[in-house]
Amino acid sequence: MKKNKNIVLLLSAIILALYSFSSITQDKWIVPKEYQSKKNPTNAKDKANLAVGKSLFSKHCQSCHGKEGYGDGPKAAEQKGDLGDFSSDATQSQTDGALFYKMTEGRNDMPSFKKKMPDDEDRWLIVNYLRTLKE
Repeated sequence: MKKNKNIVLLLSAIILALYSFSSITQDKWIVPKEYQSKKNPTNAKDKANLAVGKSLFSKHCQSCHGKEGYGDGPKAAEQKGDLGDFSSDATQSQTDGALFYKMTEGRNDMPSFKKKMPDDEDRWLIVNYLRTLKE
């Protein structure tokens, strides 16, 4: 009887540890290596490119992420996850490729923009605009 109790306690501890590990890894957005090093093919300093990026951000991103990218848009309260703060060091330190991947593939409440914006260049232009939100 005591042996069964010990086994149940051990199994319970293992299950709790696995659950804790899975919830930690679910919060971390894993970006594949090939995207981490992917280079932005657009000119990030071109004013016309930045204007297009800002326009696309306003149309597709602002409702959740807010005008300044703080994650405080009108639809933000409906979302379950952290919408991030695009002005933060945590966002700005990510590679262009990582930001492009996240926008392209989506995850949880963040939709994939592959179909909404099928032209890769449009998503790269938004990445350029995101860089202007740094405080």
